[in-house]
Amino acid sequence: MAKNGVMAGDPLQPSLLGEALAAGDRPGLEGLQGSCQTCRRCDLAAGRQQVVISRGDPSARLMVIGEGPGAQEDASGRPFVGRAGQLLDQMLASVGLDSEHDAYVCNVVKCRPPDNRKPTAQEMAACAPWLALQIAEVDPAVVLLTGATALEGVLGIKGGISKLRGQWHPWQGRWVMPVFHPSYLLRNPSREQGSPKWLTWQDLKEVQRRLEQDQPPSPTL
Repeated sequence: MAKNGVMAGDPLQPSLLGEALAAGDRPGLEGLQGSCQTCRRCDLAAGRQQVVISRGDPSARLMVIGEGPGAQEDASGRPFVGRAGQLLDQMLASVGLDSEHDAYVCNVVKCRPPDNRKPTAQEMAACAPWLALQIAEVDPAVVLLTGATALEGVLGIKGGISKLRGQWHPWQGRWVMPVFHPSYLLRNPSREQGSPKWLTWQDLKEVQRRLEQDQPPSPTL
């Protein structure tokens, strides 16, 4: 479906793979760990403990994309395992989705930025081939973009998370929805109607409904 649905101008169109990988020599998900471990495409490689590739099920129809590893992720080699990741798991579970079995979880960049700062545009561009490979190989029906950095890294939209969260975007033959990052929800813990946490819960319920419908975007979108 999506592997052949690339639209001109997409930030992560598979042609980016050619910058890092020889034609016909894509490592696949099984070779991604080794390829990223030897990657020196940006300066983040110098300060990492581990590359942080993914967790969850590569055959899942839902892909969750975050910003980048934090300290706990850098130590464990797994994305979204700290407090923000635990909240993500809880919120997915609240709509009947298990992050280890119903989702493939990864980040825009695979190495931890110093002091957990936002990745730079150059760092995101350096890591784009690896994320493009993950999207192509997993081929999810639905992509959940958690936070403004994921929105920028995948759709190329800067600073639009508050306006665009909860809205569906057809992209490369699949459905994409931006939502608030779990770390933002930790700083805004209210569950009152209209709060960021309540809104995100509504967004995730819509994601669950979309997965049940199993209808890709129209080719005209």
